[in-house]
Amino acid sequence: MSDTFARNAAEILTRGLGRRRFMKAVVAVGAGAGMAGTAVACASDSSDTSPTASATGLPFGGDVPILQSGQGDISGDHYLASVPDEVLWGYVPNIHSEAVLRMRSGQTVTIDAVSHEGILEDQGRDPITYFGGKGVAESDVLEDAVAIAAEYDRTPRDFDKDGPHVVTGPVFVEGAEPGDVLEIETLEATPRVPYGVVSSRHGKGSLARTADGGAPAGITLDEVMPPIDTDGRPADPTEQGNVSVFTPIEDGRGVMTFGEGRVRFPLKPFMGMMGVAFTADEEPTSPNAHSVPPTLGGGNIDINLLGTGSKFYLPVFAEGALFYVGDPHMAMGDGEVALTAMEGSLRGTFRLTVHKPGSGDAPSVAYDYPFAETEEAWIPIGLSDPDGAVDGQSSDLNIAMRRAVVNALDFLEHDQGMDRATAYAYLSAAADFTISQVVDRTVGVHAQIVKSHFG
Repeated sequence: MSDTFARNAAEILTRGLGRRRFMKAVVAVGAGAGMAGTAVACASDSSDTSPTASATGLPFGGDVPILQSGQGDISGDHYLASVPDEVLWGYVPNIHSEAVLRMRSGQTVTIDAVSHEGILEDQGRDPITYFGGKGVAESDVLEDAVAIAAEYDRTPRDFDKDGPHVVTGPVFVEGAEPGDVLEIETLEATPRVPYGVVSSRHGKGSLARTADGGAPAGITLDEVMPPIDTDGRPADPTEQGNVSVFTPIEDGRGVMTFGEGRVRFPLKPFMGMMGVAFTADEEPTSPNAHSVPPTLGGGNIDINLLGTGSKFYLPVFAEGALFYVGDPHMAMGDGEVALTAMEGSLRGTFRLTVHKPGSGDAPSVAYDYPFAETEEAWIPIGLSDPDGAVDGQSSDLNIAMRRAVVNALDFLEHDQGMDRATAYAYLSAAADFTISQVVDRTVGVHAQIVKSHFG
């Protein structure tokens, strides 16, 4: 047993968080990671009509071990599991939330995040049965996903109202105070299973029918996705006709089949949701704490550049920052047009560092607005309506674009010393502005300012 894991197990036990965590710590000492099964189906809908594993014969996941909670390599100074009595399902922590872990600034934490896909109500809220129907052995279904689906009761679940995401945290970072910046460095984003799911649900996504039953501007009713004639709302979630495409991993790529063909695409794991507590509402199911729209506190930001090696900076609104993660993605195209990415549970390791105003250790924009960077680029961000559900929500990409441009100008002027007119011209000549996502009520745009252009 490694010193790191011994330290993590001792921490869990001494905090006295119950039988489930005790058992997981004991099991993790001696248990190895399971390997995936041999064959799966690649496509399904909510009525589960997809071909079986034996029908497709598609091998998958030989290089992706099953990472049950607490098993395998845990590199962080601290470890946080996702357990039913600590996670939030469909909502994010508020500034009054009780932390489930405390750590010092500059330390690292490894978090086993759980994907919502495969446990949601329209998929039966039974991941063993759901994934078993795709050829996945019961031993290759995550135990924490099974426990959350069966036992979660911290908040009532309303499939048509609540967010889908399983949110793990919050983590209290010592020394963090309102007005500071929390830097989140992603050190690891490792798939916990060799499969994911991409879902499209009625009334959601870039081609969704509007609330009044019409077609959104620019397309016809015949072009709505999923097709209107399959829309079973508002019935039992399993009868709504939502579409979930089960996607195995083969040789490090996601694989989907269609007729006699198939498509393979690279994985790029990252946490779609990284945030700090933002809303002051005390009610845990406040609309302002809904897990879907990103806010000034980050959250469901869905920027696919935020994988291993990235840094994400967030303004702090609560003592301790109260950091959380969720919505783990194995791959996502810019825009996330169908509704979800290739969703799949990840093990993430993060270094959390507090920066004080005037220190010069964080981008100046980050004291007021989310900001990111990779080794190659700085990433100013714009959101269409970053205040939760205050006064409703705007999904106007023009607003998100303008805010991304303004934040980029502020960064170039105040951090790089450019005059604003030259910075504006530079952005037009050399920076890329990309749609982050169009499906989270509050939509996003992010820029990439290439670091090698400077100096």
